[in-house]
Amino acid sequence: MFKKFAADALGLSDIGKVISPADFDKVDSDDYVMHEDGEKIYFIIKSKKDEYCFTNLALIHLDGDSAISSKRVLKRFSYHTHAISQVYMETAGTIDLDVEIKFVIGNTNFSIDVDKKQIEQIKDLYKALIKISETVAHNEEMFEYAKQSVAVAKEATGRISTQTTSPVTQFDAITESTYNWLKGKHTELKVKDFGAIFERYINN
Repeated sequence: MFKKFAADALGLSDIGKVISPADFDKVDSDDYVMHEDGEKIYFIIKSKKDEYCFTNLALIHLDGDSAISSKRVLKRFSYHTHAISQVYMETAGTIDLDVEIKFVIGNTNFSIDVDKKQIEQIKDLYKALIKISETVAHNEEMFEYAKQSVAVAKEATGRISTQTTSPVTQFDAITESTYNWLKGKHTELKVKDFGAIFERYINN
């Protein structure tokens, strides 16, 4: 018992391990993956008190109070509604036992310590998170451009008058066309499934 408390005090007990894909179904977070909807696990880091499960749709975090408590808080962060930013990786020094990957998802900061022997796997995760971050940021920028463009087009079209249709009919047609166009752009640019990115960079 003393060794366990000492390990907690030194921060040694909470160094995470990257879980092999063959053991994904043996971790607790697998129970909360929406397999029924096509959600798939790509990467799991497990420590004594936490689990970090990266799927194609979200980060599922089982947040433990301490290494000696069985209580967990389940948190889910969808990538398309909680943008990933500020992704950093800290390599191990000579006497360090761990490497560290840091990122912000939505408004939540994460700093995860992982056994330095598994640095190659963490490098893969780092690249995947960077790419997801860049993809979401780019798509948000393009969607803003799309909204600005359609506003200009709608304003210009609204000035055109014809004798064959009433102003109300013109307005309704322009509004419907604008809605359908933006809906299409939203579907195109608001990516929810990032499985392709994980498959490109995660080499378990």
